[in-house]
Amino acid sequence: MQASQGKSAGLGLALGSAVAFGGSGVAAKPLIEAGLDPLHVVWLRVAGAALVMAPVAWRHRGLLRRRPALLAGFGLLAVAGVQTCYFAAISRIPVGVALLIEYLAPALLLGWVRFVQRRPVTRAAAAGVVLAVAGLACVVEVWAGLTFDLLGLLLALGAACCQVGYFVLSDQGGDSDDVPDPLGVIAYGLLIGAAVLTVVARPWGMDWSLLAGAADMGATQVPAALLLGWIVLIATVLAYVTGVVSVRRLSPQVAGVVACLEAVIATVLAWVLLREHLSAPQIIGGAVVLVGALIAQSQAPRAPSGPVAAGGLEPVPATAGEDRATGDVFRGDRAP
Repeated sequence: MQASQGKSAGLGLALGSAVAFGGSGVAAKPLIEAGLDPLHVVWLRVAGAALVMAPVAWRHRGLLRRRPALLAGFGLLAVAGVQTCYFAAISRIPVGVALLIEYLAPALLLGWVRFVQRRPVTRAAAAGVVLAVAGLACVVEVWAGLTFDLLGLLLALGAACCQVGYFVLSDQGGDSDDVPDPLGVIAYGLLIGAAVLTVVARPWGMDWSLLAGAADMGATQVPAALLLGWIVLIATVLAYVTGVVSVRRLSPQVAGVVACLEAVIATVLAWVLLREHLSAPQIIGGAVVLVGALIAQSQAPRAPSGPVAAGGLEPVPATAGEDRATGDVFRGDRAP
């Protein structure tokens, strides 16, 4: 009974994390269209979240001595790695293609669990991954504007590998006596990620005056500072906390499949708030992703924890105003 309740709570947290991550793109797109560079939006997101979590980092400063590799992995892989690889990838290949490759992470994660950690993988989890990836291909309309660039594909695959690191690292110490506090890990991961992204984004060239104005969300003018606050507090801080805790209550492979819902949620929110049209394949694909996630979580057992830990971030979109036919899905995001 207690295990069932823990699994239900974990699933609820995973869904909450998907909603929080998925909503970041809807808030980010108006800021980008108002004139902010996409990389600057990402830096504001990560740096703002790091600032919010700084007191937590100070409270858990002992982690710097006890788990330095964990904190470095969280910041370099899950925060900076996903972001950098994703942005570099979409500069060379369509957004939809990059998203689809990045969301091969659940399939790669199953391979990690089965062949590296040598744990059993249920058929339900494998079937759920196949369905989720197929549905996601419809959501991002991957067949539109196909462009094959070897380096771009490799960069997108790098983002997927970094996202695998998020789930593997988040499962650290789930059954051990020395479990690192997830809040402390998240706080230091964001601080490290913000430091790395500062070098990449170079925010000193940003037009800060844009944050004092308003941005157009659909037909409504919304203060830019309010949108930024949503991205920082909900789509980053809350999304991280619920995401990492959900992995510890479920399993990395199950949480990975549920995370595929982020793209679906982002697409639906863009339809409602930004008035972006949803095609029939996108609606069908979203339903398929949901079915895949439900199948995966229904039978996959809670696996014992692995040797490493951390968490990930979904990338904010790097382009604005692209037609939905190009597969442009604005999401939270893990991209990254």
